[in-house]
Amino acid sequence: MAILTKVSRIIDKLAHSIEDPRLFRLYSRGGVLSTFITLNQPWFRELEIATVLDIGANTGQFAITMNFVLPKAKIYSFEPLPDCFDALQTRMKGVKNFTAFNLGLGNESGSLEFERNSFSPSSSFLKVTDIHKTAFPFTGDSKPVSVKVERLDTVVEKLTVTEPLMIKIDVQGYEDRVLSGGEQTIKRAKILFIETSFEMLYEDQPLFGKIYQQLTNWGFNYIGALDQLHNPRGGQILQADSIFIKRS
Repeated sequence: MAILTKVSRIIDKLAHSIEDPRLFRLYSRGGVLSTFITLNQPWFRELEIATVLDIGANTGQFAITMNFVLPKAKIYSFEPLPDCFDALQTRMKGVKNFTAFNLGLGNESGSLEFERNSFSPSSSFLKVTDIHKTAFPFTGDSKPVSVKVERLDTVVEKLTVTEPLMIKIDVQGYEDRVLSGGEQTIKRAKILFIETSFEMLYEDQPLFGKIYQQLTNWGFNYIGALDQLHNPRGGQILQADSIFIKRS
């Protein structure tokens, strides 16, 4: 069934690419087709997002996708790993309304050890757990590197952030620290995409329930997930890219 589902998704994406030639251009730039298809809809465009904060940018997969969905929006991306940051800059070259910061975000300012995973999207300030390594054996190796870290609220004080604001947080288990260091900024957001986990994939990480409670207390409603990550061994849901919208 899982294989059939994957095949169905591929066929669906190909069908969409025939209908919308932008998908081929996005694919060639390394964007995320499923995210584009989900967000290139009236419900999302009606939010009239003017600024996007892309926290945990990796090599720019989400940033380039959002540039295709919201070509007029200002995008600020944050990525602590130098090699991924360089790839991010290369991918976004020529996008005038884009600015990148070689910086991690958390609840303090300074320098911290960062676990640079052999599979870069799994890199985190936190160590991967046995659950993570068992589900994805290719993520078993990592080495600590020192990276610069700052609070989101401190950084945003120096930026021009025009509302309505959208924030995406993909920080591999470090979500509660990013929320703590960016409370005032996050409360300004109209929509928030945040990776949430249902299993302990990183040591000392918050699970979905804690993130859900904090964001609902801050005035957000949970409306579903952009995508889900399944354990390839058993099929259970490990993570979801949760969507929260600010209550009117």
